[in-house]
Amino acid sequence: MPVEEHDPFEDRFTDALRHAGHAFETGGLDLAARGEAQGRRSASRRRAATVGGVSAVALAGTLVLPLVHDDGGRQRAVTTGASFPAASPTAQTPVTRDELLSTLKRLLPEGQFSQEEARGTDEDRPPYARVVYDDGKGEAAVTVALDRLPPGGRTAAGVTECPDRTFFTYDTCTGDTLADGSALTVVKGYGYPNRRSDVKVWTATLVTPTGQHITVAERNSATEASGPASRDLPPLSLAQLKTLITAGEWRTVVDAMPPDARRPTTEPEHRGSDSAVSSTLGSLLPEGVQVVSKSGGDPTFGYVVLDDGKGASYVQVNVQDDMRDVEDQLFGADARTLPDGTKVAWHQGPGEKGGAGVVMWTVDTIRTDGFRVAISAFNSGAQGTPATRTAPALTMEQMEAIATSEKWRARG
Repeated sequence: MPVEEHDPFEDRFTDALRHAGHAFETGGLDLAARGEAQGRRSASRRRAATVGGVSAVALAGTLVLPLVHDDGGRQRAVTTGASFPAASPTAQTPVTRDELLSTLKRLLPEGQFSQEEARGTDEDRPPYARVVYDDGKGEAAVTVALDRLPPGGRTAAGVTECPDRTFFTYDTCTGDTLADGSALTVVKGYGYPNRRSDVKVWTATLVTPTGQHITVAERNSATEASGPASRDLPPLSLAQLKTLITAGEWRTVVDAMPPDARRPTTEPEHRGSDSAVSSTLGSLLPEGVQVVSKSGGDPTFGYVVLDDGKGASYVQVNVQDDMRDVEDQLFGADARTLPDGTKVAWHQGPGEKGGAGVVMWTVDTIRTDGFRVAISAFNSGAQGTPATRTAPALTMEQMEAIATSEKWRARG
């Protein structure tokens, strides 16, 4: 069964991207899950029903990265700065799209503006503003997106962490803690994780203690990641990017957002780290393979990078509950049925993340109650890098044994 590319932290940005009304720029997803095409039934289902690492996500022509721990560690420095008002408990006077555009243009250095678009707080989806800005050195897209997160929670902390280098290529990722306790992260990345274009994307993310969530992104192109670069670098220096995102006007806009019943005010309970997919996967590996690196404590998605002495091999697993409603789309005539009623499908094909010579092997399983475990293995340590070996470190038989283990049900 084809399996869609997924990063375990994609949910943190998916809603904001869709609400902003712009297309994803994935740079080539591996294979779209047929069941996902029927629609995702909830936020947790959206996260669980996919496997892999989203290669890149574009918001209004700018890259927003799914953020997880940087393997190099975050750089944190307490900085001083102006104090900002706390978020108001009730919505204020709406901010219109024209006011948002005016604010963005006023806060940018002097230049010419075109291709302006925005959405105010008086509309159905979260506000944003986008302009193509030209300071005389070439056109560049600049976007600000605004939202509200549960204050002080797991999600609020997660969106300001650095991207996982297993999935993403970037030059630097730095983090600051502002005087009021807000977390600020700035990533100097690219339009594609494998840098197959000259488009650079620099993204700043700010989350305040009260849950105000602000993202500003700039690129050295007026178009999407696949478009040509129009200048060597994005127009704003990192200092200017930080000045723009910390402007108090954006916090006022978030405060003016009306309450949204679709957005939780508290975060769902998470199972403990002992239920992490990566930990269970590690316990099921055959002898003779070494775990070089692995993901954190996510209970539905995990990965390990293996080395059996023949080169690195990336392996990912996704675990999800009742998928009976899309079972017919996920498991076709090529699926086998085991004695206990579990359906198993094998798939082999090329990788689609740009890595030269990379192949993807997948074993997908579903129990009679809809409990699904899908495992994919690659002949490279990361999907966007060239193949490091002729085949993945695990055989299809070994992958099936892992996917059908009862240990997955015992998690947490």
